[in-house]
Amino acid sequence: MVYLSRIYTKTGDAGETALGDGTRVSKDHPRVEAYGSVDELNAVLGLLLAQSPNIPEAELLRSIQNDLFDVGADLCVPLPPAGEPDKRLRIHPAQAERLEKAIDRLNAGLQPLNSFVLPGGSVAAAWCHLARTVCRRAERDVVKLTRTEPVNPQVIVYLNRLSDLLFVMARVLNDQGKQDVLWVPGKAGKTPQ
Repeated sequence: MVYLSRIYTKTGDAGETALGDGTRVSKDHPRVEAYGSVDELNAVLGLLLAQSPNIPEAELLRSIQNDLFDVGADLCVPLPPAGEPDKRLRIHPAQAERLEKAIDRLNAGLQPLNSFVLPGGSVAAAWCHLARTVCRRAERDVVKLTRTEPVNPQVIVYLNRLSDLLFVMARVLNDQGKQDVLWVPGKAGKTPQ
């Protein structure tokens, strides 16, 4: 259980922060950047829900917000050395599988696309597209972290599935894709006839 009695500690005033295992690192450490992007994604989902609290799949989005705290908890504690037991909270395959089921269920009611979709349409869909782009950045940040430190591979799987789900959800929020704004290649450069 988490217990916070004081919000400011002054321990980060020199540009360092503590990871979940107590290790002190710079606030621009790749691990901190990765879970910071996940935190930003969670905030964007919070804005989507605050803007449109009664949207379809609101409960799913709230459960994803909880999952994103799990992702942050996973990322803020480095994996133990090989062979040592890991008793920390980690993302597991069932979490991504839950997203896959939601993608399949939501996508079943959508028409196939013959063009890319521009972010926009309804306000809720636009927030969903923003969340999708932040999710992709978080995924890139985690991949970058894996170049220097081991990371639970399920974190990348989860974020990859989540960005797909957010794309599908944006289409659902655009009246089942009817309000999608489709990309027209070269449209701005064409001269009127």
